[in-house]
Amino acid sequence: MKKIKKYFSDFGTAVAKGDIWTKLSLVIMGAGYFGRKRFMKGLLLTLIEIGFFVFTFCFSWEYIAKLGTLGTVQRKEELDLVTFKKVVNDYDNSLLILLVGIIGLLVVLAFIALYISNMKAVYNAQKLEEAGKHVNTFREDLKELINKKFHITLLTLPSIGVLAINVIPIIFMICIAFTNYDKDHQPPTYLFGWVGLENFKILFSSGTTVSFGYAFPRILAWTLIWAAVATFSNFFLGIFLAKFINNKNTRLKKLWRTLFVITIAVPQFVTLLLIGKMFGNYGIVNTFCNNIGLTGFLQNIGLVSKGLSYIPFLSKPGWAHVMIILINIWVGVPYQMLIATGVLMNIPGDQLESAKIDGATEPQIFWHITMPYIMFIMGPSLITSIVGNINNFNVIYLLSQDYVTSNMKFANSNAQEIDLLITWLFRLTNEESNFKIASVIGIITFVICAVLTLLSYTRMISGEKEEEFQ
Repeated sequence: MKKIKKYFSDFGTAVAKGDIWTKLSLVIMGAGYFGRKRFMKGLLLTLIEIGFFVFTFCFSWEYIAKLGTLGTVQRKEELDLVTFKKVVNDYDNSLLILLVGIIGLLVVLAFIALYISNMKAVYNAQKLEEAGKHVNTFREDLKELINKKFHITLLTLPSIGVLAINVIPIIFMICIAFTNYDKDHQPPTYLFGWVGLENFKILFSSGTTVSFGYAFPRILAWTLIWAAVATFSNFFLGIFLAKFINNKNTRLKKLWRTLFVITIAVPQFVTLLLIGKMFGNYGIVNTFCNNIGLTGFLQNIGLVSKGLSYIPFLSKPGWAHVMIILINIWVGVPYQMLIATGVLMNIPGDQLESAKIDGATEPQIFWHITMPYIMFIMGPSLITSIVGNINNFNVIYLLSQDYVTSNMKFANSNAQEIDLLITWLFRLTNEESNFKIASVIGIITFVICAVLTLLSYTRMISGEKEEEFQ
């Protein structure tokens, strides 16, 4: 709060104590530099100001003005009796209004920030001039962007990219969650408007035809279970596999590494599609299980329904949940093994030797030296894996091609028992055009990922832990 207060108080000081050229900068942004013969910088800021007003008042303002309603004029086609051609009226496009309105508001906020910063910079130039000190020319400012302020030069384009690719879509998605944008309100034919928190209420409520309140907690629970099991199973099994291969008593180390690396060389989606077909209801694995009598045995002990002639590896709840986790282990463990191998090779040897001299056993060395070091180095990767598994679209979607839910409450919500929040979101948008509920789910997914990332960071990789391994 103090920084914000100082930010605006400095602006007020510049306005109150500035000379005529500084005060003129309130109207023409480059005036303060024109008065001090810094014509290039003054011209640049004046052009930016002109560009802002042209963009805002000639283009984006009409969209900003309609943000409150998201449009009132619906698209209509009428027959022109003179030309006998269809004529479309001057209609509103709610989607365009929302998108351009958001961009327009961000441009306004950016311009306000630049406007305030410019006033403070002009006032600082005035004080330097009054003190008889040198005021940088435009060329000197450019040189600073290559030398002292090179970090600003490097970060400018990436920051613009993050704003355009990440920030604007996130803001847009959040706004959609508070509208009634669905298949019955599809622009440009139809308008959609603001509904407040109605979509959040729908997600947590159930009825005869809509049962989001039933499906959401179950899919959320499965998403969190999946993220935890998939992450830590791959993580620890990858470490154990790396330890096994790198053990001095293991023979043919290169062969073992090659066999596991091959699974990484094949594109993941190809592997998943092939495995999905192999474990399908009438795939090669079920054919083999039928021939050796395993299907009949599982029917006798009650694990497979009597009416089925196959094991529902990927087509029934329970079976599908377990198989997806096992298949993910096969796909993910080799990658973790390679990372863990690199980390194990860099563990300080003097610590290991000291522990052996002190009489520590191999398990003690592993749990008290190796694992803490691995957790310190791979902590960021582990956090990324947790968030990545919450949003692991490929594994779930590609392995659920033959899955059809028999639960009507899931079906009414256009969901399946094995869906993650991300795959449910995809089904809602791709199959049902239910963008409003999908946006609510997207917000919740974002919040979960953010909270888990912050908690994991503070627990695992924060603090002064580098000294322990030096």
